[in-house]
Amino acid sequence: MRPIRPLFTVRNGRSMRGRTSPVAAVALGAALVLTATACGPSDDNAGGDSSSSQPGGSNGDDKIQIPDAWKDKLKENGIDLDEWKNGAWKNWNKDDWLREAGDFVNPIIEDLWDPDRMRDADKNPDRGVDDNDISGDQGVTDPTPKPVEAAAVKAPYHDQVAESGKLFFDSPEGSMVCSATVVKDPAHPGKSNMVWTAGHCVHAGAKGGWYRNMVFVPSYNNSGKSAEELQNAPKEEVAPYGVWWGDWAQTSDQWIEQGGPTGGAGAPYDFAVIHVKPEKGSEGKSLEETVGSALPVDFNAPAVPQIDTMTATGYPAAPPFDGQKLFQCADKPGRLSLTKPDPTMYRVGCTMTGGSSGGGWVAKGQDGKPALVSNTSIGPVTAGWLAGPRLGKEAKGIYSAVSKKFADK
Repeated sequence: MRPIRPLFTVRNGRSMRGRTSPVAAVALGAALVLTATACGPSDDNAGGDSSSSQPGGSNGDDKIQIPDAWKDKLKENGIDLDEWKNGAWKNWNKDDWLREAGDFVNPIIEDLWDPDRMRDADKNPDRGVDDNDISGDQGVTDPTPKPVEAAAVKAPYHDQVAESGKLFFDSPEGSMVCSATVVKDPAHPGKSNMVWTAGHCVHAGAKGGWYRNMVFVPSYNNSGKSAEELQNAPKEEVAPYGVWWGDWAQTSDQWIEQGGPTGGAGAPYDFAVIHVKPEKGSEGKSLEETVGSALPVDFNAPAVPQIDTMTATGYPAAPPFDGQKLFQCADKPGRLSLTKPDPTMYRVGCTMTGGSSGGGWVAKGQDGKPALVSNTSIGPVTAGWLAGPRLGKEAKGIYSAVSKKFADK
């Protein structure tokens, strides 16, 4: 039994600054770790004080938008609306950390995610276990791929991969980041508000619930500035296509039931779809219209031997990266099987680290055109490769359900 741990870059404003969290041991002969990146909030955003002022300097209701349906849901889960508006959104109580699939609630807190909070969400990554052995594999697994050096995407990012962006959200451990991709919505051709990411970027899995304050920022840091240069950058430069709040998220039952912060449990089903809305008015334009593009999703991609290249895109945040810039890896995929009953995953050589989780994998679909065929899910702490789920009937069911939920809206 080998010790494995999440590749979470956790920084708790009070208790975990500058030290790593305990290593958890699980009965899996594979040193696989989730590549999500969790970074704690700065001290003035840390949880615990419900009297804290609202982001943007306001302590009134004008910065909090809670739809009537969500008000009822919050009340059902024991959350006081007045306290929530006055700063309780920062506090996490294990008893009311929402677990049920229908309980995703994400009230908009205007200006919560300002440039400083976005930039600080990537600080102080933990150090993982230096081991990438997968000797416990029981299914079909190809030889470990050679590492492929992540290549920086040429700025402006929007000109290269307009569909890509960065996901920000809060957890009990602090602020977290992932990557995500704008995908087409069959119910609204040309006007999609749907985003694809990893399941562990929206829900903690078997022992947790839905994350909060979830936003998608397409073409984050579009000009590719350094962290130092971003210190004085206006929000319009950091988020040139706006900040889009998730008003619904859905992931697989398998991830919710099996997924966790260690090992590969649930990884073959580690995918999610988020429906978003603009933080501020976008003149009635959808996300797809705003960024000018959206990728189709192929739920029946060709077999691995028939795929020449897959390209993974994301914002890696653990060293040697800092989460501010967009990178890609292109490689011929191989196969990775964690257990015989679960679907075999795709695997590519790639040096991207935590923060790239959820980023889209693009290949030629059945029609020969580029399509999203997977997303970054897990990888070894040594950062030599990444694995992503095959998208089959479970993934298509989630995608279709989110599309149908908003078909008349």
